[in-house]
Amino acid sequence: MDKVLALDKLRNLFKIVQTNGGIRGCLYKLFRQDDIKLGNLVGEDKYGNKYYENNMYFYGRNRWVEYNDKVFLDYDGSQIPAEWYGWLHYKTDLPPFKDPSRPKYSWMMDHKENFSGTKNAYMPYTTTLPKIEAWVPPKPKS
Repeated sequence: MDKVLALDKLRNLFKIVQTNGGIRGCLYKLFRQDDIKLGNLVGEDKYGNKYYENNMYFYGRNRWVEYNDKVFLDYDGSQIPAEWYGWLHYKTDLPPFKDPSRPKYSWMMDHKENFSGTKNAYMPYTTTLPKIEAWVPPKPKS
């Protein structure tokens, strides 16, 4: 009877609103992420990103990340460390803290996000003279 009257969908909506912090929390998440979902917290990385999973959603959309609130709207995919990237894209079914075969050596570098398009972007400089000079129009004589 619940399915006929769509009461299961309504119950699911109330559960989503409740777990996302009420109506105000849902509106905040919709503003930041354009999506509100219901899922189980799988883990959190050292940057504060939280990873969720809910197998009731379609395969390929059942794992997602909620970025740290510090970055607000300035988030992108390069802020996800490699170990969580593999879990998020189905390269492994084990989260990083449960995978015993994941290597961790002293020489491995810590994850850094891609700073392209920001003031911290790498800008190379050259010490050689350019081979081509730009044309400068002549000044009109007065």
